[in-house]
Amino acid sequence: MNSSRKLGFWILTALVVGNMVGSGIFMLPRSLAEVASPAGVMSAWLVTGFGVLMIALVFGNLAIRKPKLTGGPQIYAKELFKPGSNASILSGFMASWGYWIGNFAGNIAIITTFASYLTTFFPVLTSQAELFTISGFTLKAGNALTFIVCSLLLWSTHYIILKGIEGAGKINFAATAAKVIGFFLFILIGLFAFQKANIIPFVAPRMDEAGQTISLYGQINNAAVTTLWAFIGIESAVVFASRAKKQIDVKRATILGLLIALAIYIGISTLVMGMLNQETLIASEKPLIDAITTVLGPIGGKILALIGMISLFGSTIGWVMLSAEVPYQAAKQGLFLPSFLKVNKRGTPAFSLLLTNILGQLFIFSTISNTISAAFDFIIYIATLAYLVPYFIASAFQLKLTATGETYTNSSSRISDGIIAVLATVYSIWVIIAGTADIKTFTFGVILLSSGIFFYNRVKRAAIENQSL
Repeated sequence: MNSSRKLGFWILTALVVGNMVGSGIFMLPRSLAEVASPAGVMSAWLVTGFGVLMIALVFGNLAIRKPKLTGGPQIYAKELFKPGSNASILSGFMASWGYWIGNFAGNIAIITTFASYLTTFFPVLTSQAELFTISGFTLKAGNALTFIVCSLLLWSTHYIILKGIEGAGKINFAATAAKVIGFFLFILIGLFAFQKANIIPFVAPRMDEAGQTISLYGQINNAAVTTLWAFIGIESAVVFASRAKKQIDVKRATILGLLIALAIYIGISTLVMGMLNQETLIASEKPLIDAITTVLGPIGGKILALIGMISLFGSTIGWVMLSAEVPYQAAKQGLFLPSFLKVNKRGTPAFSLLLTNILGQLFIFSTISNTISAAFDFIIYIATLAYLVPYFIASAFQLKLTATGETYTNSSSRISDGIIAVLATVYSIWVIIAGTADIKTFTFGVILLSSGIFFYNRVKRAAIENQSL
């Protein structure tokens, strides 16, 4: 690839920050308030922040030690087994399949949040007027309009990325810069508007569907999957490693991006809890706007909504880019269907982009029958669990390298990397267990993941053909 079309440090950092600080920052304060008290929420942030830091260090280290393994953390699955074996090909494909599903599902969480913030300017998007009823299903005007808005955003992003990855990355960078400035201004305002009474009682009970009281530890468990959604995207620079100008930039962008996102998340989520009482926060469809409106009035809410929409537009570009890149890079490694290798004259994986967005369009149908917040909650659970498997795989692969000593000449770095890999692996397992406790979510996630098995024979044949060449 022409070096002028490669991605530099700041664009890689913007992809990391832009993809992490997307829909989560806008909707998570409400989602977290539902499942945990202020003490549970803050504890979950600290645990998740530490766990994701360990995963980020694993990603950064592997990008340097295994620079030829590009395309995302799921690629490392094949390296856990004998090269060219059935186990190697199957694990690599299934991990890539699950990660891809998580990507295009996650795209829709961002797009539905964009529609939520657009209601600030166009309240008609929440209209309950009934358009028609078929077999007990009633289509409401607000849901229909939301569906149209989400679809337009998805396909306009598709067109921008077709014009070139580097150009789309620059647009993402501009949007990310605007959002970071806007969020730090929000934090400054929130410091003056914070009311201690809104987070009292600090430790409060939450009830499950059976009416049983959830302990503080149980609240942290429940919030763990939700807070992890905030950091999904930490691997963005790793996915685009093959397009980076320097491999060291991948690690630096990953760590810096995480630190920026962590400061924004902890600052905003804590302040929103102090700006709105718990009942108002739980009922809110757009908590950040409602919080700033209490301080600056409707004008403040509209300004933040505009910043939010710019932010979400940039995040949509970043996530759609990443979603198309994942199966394309997997196909280059012989771990995905060969048709995903097709690129246009600008080097954009055109077929992968098209199919990813067609499947994403199917998820947008969730906005027709649900409220925006309900669609968001459903999608982030499915997407987050799909991401956890590749995160676990990357951590396990780092453990393998430290155990065998491959790529290591210094014992101290081998030991420190081994400790980081153990912590990252334990964290991944813990969140997987917490997230799959709900049988409905577990079942749906397993169905989505296992659906890839229908395409495995084609992938296996292609991999065998590549090895014989």
